[in-house]
Amino acid sequence: MRMRFLRKGGQRLFLDLVIEKLRSPSLRGLLQFGFDVKYSTLKNYYNEDRLMPRDLVLDFCEVAGIDFDSLEVEEVEENWGKVLGGKTGKRKS
Repeated sequence: MRMRFLRKGGQRLFLDLVIEKLRSPSLRGLLQFGFDVKYSTLKNYYNEDRLMPRDLVLDFCEVAGIDFDSLEVEEVEENWGKVLGGKTGKRKS
């Protein structure tokens, strides 16, 4: 499952909060805490190009001490954006 933040810019604010709570110098600094995510993928999450997986959001919440229930998120299926992309691609042909 993927987590979609209900507020625009919410995913970036969440990652900024995690960086602040962990006293990490930057986004790249989060990788020193043992998360199994590539830096380029982390940048895509920060720029809100991709939705974050539920497990990663839970891991960030656990390590940073953030209450998961206080986040304004909804769960969406793994193929959530693929359906829309397929419909858009058909129209361009």
